[in-house]
Amino acid sequence: MADIDFDRVIAIAEEGGALAMRDWQLGRKADKTWEKSPGQIVSDADLAVDRFLRSELEKLLPEAGWLSEETHIDHSGAGDELTWVVDPIDGTKDFVAGKTGWCVSVALVQNEAPIFGILVAPAMEEVWAAKAGNHATVNGRALVASTRHEYDGCRIPAEELPPELNLTAVTKPNSIALRMAMVADDRADVVASTRWGHEWDIAAAHVIAAEAGASVTSAMGERLVYNGTHGKALGVICCSQNLYEVAVRRISGYVTENGASE
Repeated sequence: MADIDFDRVIAIAEEGGALAMRDWQLGRKADKTWEKSPGQIVSDADLAVDRFLRSELEKLLPEAGWLSEETHIDHSGAGDELTWVVDPIDGTKDFVAGKTGWCVSVALVQNEAPIFGILVAPAMEEVWAAKAGNHATVNGRALVASTRHEYDGCRIPAEELPPELNLTAVTKPNSIALRMAMVADDRADVVASTRWGHEWDIAAAHVIAAEAGASVTSAMGERLVYNGTHGKALGVICCSQNLYEVAVRRISGYVTENGASE
């Protein structure tokens, strides 16, 4: 594992969160927001946090590459043995709307797997952190993921669910990383996406959930590989280990029948 000051990584992520929080508290009227592609919004705050994180993290580990939602086009060493995989504000829609379901997501990937993961959610007053093979915490408290056995009635972050599915809807932050963290803290049992997503959305949450005891794979039940030059993955499943087989069967079956979402 990379020899790095983990506490300093957390501190940098928290400073990035504080920077975003100042803009969030001011409200979006004071901040420029636009669509970078249809349905994909970005704000000045995203770019400011991205610049700050890149500057500080590259000082901390100059040899590491960089792969971020806002500055990924140049790839900047993506594919190297060590790469920072960052989403400066995951859940920008909630951020812009003045809702709390957003976070700063920072992961360090080594040899295709995330080894550090930090989620800073200042509007929720939560800091999630994990180190592969070591621990996962939220606000310093050890995390233990959902251990639910029964799929029927399981908790899924959703605004609403069809009654015939016999599932329980719980709070759904816009941030997929925070939804995965909910599984890590036994606030939800299954989180799944069947869309082509980006690894910066889930890299930090992956190590947090896995270290807490959850199962995390692609929507097809395959190992997630990070630090590629394209930055994409086919969906994600994050769930109680006891629900994993049935979750993969249901969700991969849906993808096979209907195709991945865009």
